[in-house]
Amino acid sequence: MSNASPAPSARHMLFPLFAALIWSLNMVVTKMAADVIAPASIGFYRWVLAGAILTPFLLLSVLRDWRKIAPHLGKLAVLGALGMAIYQGLTYVAAATTTATHMGIITAMVPLITIALGCIVLREWPVWTAIAGGALSLFGLGVLLGEGNPLQLLEGSGSVGDALMGVAALSYALYGVLLRRWPLPIGVWQSLYVQVLFGILFQLPTFLMGPASPLNADNIPLVLYAGIFPSLFAPYLWMQGVRYLGPNRASIFLNLMPVGTVAIAAFTLGEVPHGYHIIGGVMALAGVSVAQWRPRGKKQQRGEKPSKRT
Repeated sequence: MSNASPAPSARHMLFPLFAALIWSLNMVVTKMAADVIAPASIGFYRWVLAGAILTPFLLLSVLRDWRKIAPHLGKLAVLGALGMAIYQGLTYVAAATTTATHMGIITAMVPLITIALGCIVLREWPVWTAIAGGALSLFGLGVLLGEGNPLQLLEGSGSVGDALMGVAALSYALYGVLLRRWPLPIGVWQSLYVQVLFGILFQLPTFLMGPASPLNADNIPLVLYAGIFPSLFAPYLWMQGVRYLGPNRASIFLNLMPVGTVAIAAFTLGEVPHGYHIIGGVMALAGVSVAQWRPRGKKQQRGEKPSKRT
């Protein structure tokens, strides 16, 4: 039985905040994995591990509610492809030719892409504070990628990894929008479990056709982290954030990822931050604050109404 979710409050902002922090660390883990395991292998192993952990708790529930879930398998397959296979898979491939710092920075494009896609798919028109915050974050992104000079981006500078991360960001933005567009009448964990199963299915061909990359002492800790925290806890927190805040407001928290990733990469990978990292990071934080602020008496936007979910 579906019940209406309560109106969003400050505590609901913790859902996307913690998800963003988990993914910040995962960008560093992904970069570390590039040297010790093939992208297709870690992408496949992580979802197999996530599925194995979820199966004892959710398989019987999914089978019991199969008649309710079955009509939505097509939508769940699309979500699994976008959020589990394409986004995560491209991230592992991109790690070979870009830095963890750039990976976290480019992911900060997701909020702006989400707002644009929301206008097209959901007919949601953001309030001016969301636009202003997004613009400020975009300029900060330009400062970071342009190494202090956003105009350098117009010259086509960047790597293949940067381009792949751009496609991955587009995929995840669409994932967030479709989560809102399709308020499925099933539990959040059931939805996540079925998406994980589809993620395994979609990544199986690349795993089988890719180079052999067995598990060993160097890569097992990375697979364990990837298969538990960003694969289980972060998606659950993210879906809850989208559920209560809507995709536009929730996705703004991804602007915190560059700050977290730069800090973690500096300590673990020796990617020394420069002045433009600090300036761009401050702009990203400021953009989050502006985008979350609502003028006094401003009514909720259509895209920010709580959805119905079990």
